[in-house]
Amino acid sequence: MKAIQCTHLGPPDDLELATLPDLVAGPGEVVIEVHAAPLNFPDVLMIQGKYQLRPELPFIPGAEVAGLVTAVGEGVSHLQVGDRVASFVQLGGFAEQVKAPASATFPLPDGLDFAEGAALPLAYGTSAHALLDRAELKPGQTLLVLGAAGGVGLAAVQIAKALGARVIAAASSDEKLELCRQSGADDTINYAAEDLRARLKALTGGQGPDVIYDPVGGSLAEPAFRSIAWGGKYLVVGFAEGDIPALPLNLPLLKGASVMGVFWGEFARRDPKKNFANLRQLLGWMQEGKIRPHISARYPLADVPQALKDMAGRKVTGKAVIEPQR
Repeated sequence: MKAIQCTHLGPPDDLELATLPDLVAGPGEVVIEVHAAPLNFPDVLMIQGKYQLRPELPFIPGAEVAGLVTAVGEGVSHLQVGDRVASFVQLGGFAEQVKAPASATFPLPDGLDFAEGAALPLAYGTSAHALLDRAELKPGQTLLVLGAAGGVGLAAVQIAKALGARVIAAASSDEKLELCRQSGADDTINYAAEDLRARLKALTGGQGPDVIYDPVGGSLAEPAFRSIAWGGKYLVVGFAEGDIPALPLNLPLLKGASVMGVFWGEFARRDPKKNFANLRQLLGWMQEGKIRPHISARYPLADVPQALKDMAGRKVTGKAVIEPQR
């Protein structure tokens, strides 16, 4: 099989296209012929050694996939050869084949595009865990989504609307905000051109958002938190801007607010039953037309370095997907 390998830490252009032995399913595993593998911002960080997970070299990046089951290991009963599936694999997705734990692999409905199905585990799984489990978002509450045109951001916008919340989407350009409106956002903020706090005050009548979803970090974190409603919940999802912010701890005290970490991968490992319940909910919403991943770009396997550079350069909205069978 062909795969993209990281043989040493460095920029995307250092990745190598390699030919490796075909895979064999071990106990509790399946082998998947990969038809779609979305890019995620941690992929950019991991190949540079800047992510909390630091796999041994060499490794194949790519955390989630969709495709066809080609082999089933001992002890696997809910999946069969030929099944259309999606899976969270953590590593190995940017390849023609991947070994996946059966416990993290679920069937896809026949009418669902592989690229859309592949976007469910991480981006939508993260946002579902954040809004359902951590924030317990209620109908009628106001949610602010920072970096709202990215993969997890758009997922948060759509899930919040499915839950009956009011959504304020914040992004860095009018083009990105138009995509957020198409995904259901009620109001928008261009934080490259508008004052975030002043706009939030105007949109919420001075009350502030009940929940803030932040996959960006950096310079936006403190002004966003200063705008939060009394008793609000601030969801720390990631740091796409690159800098991890230092928040003055008097702010949660003065607002009676909570800072809540969202670590979907660890949640999925510790509570797989609840994670699968969330995924079933997501599939239900997808079949009802309430959520749908936005696929903005598709790349062949050899173009993984360019795809990662496009993501790092903020040229990707929604999800970009690698299609190894092209």
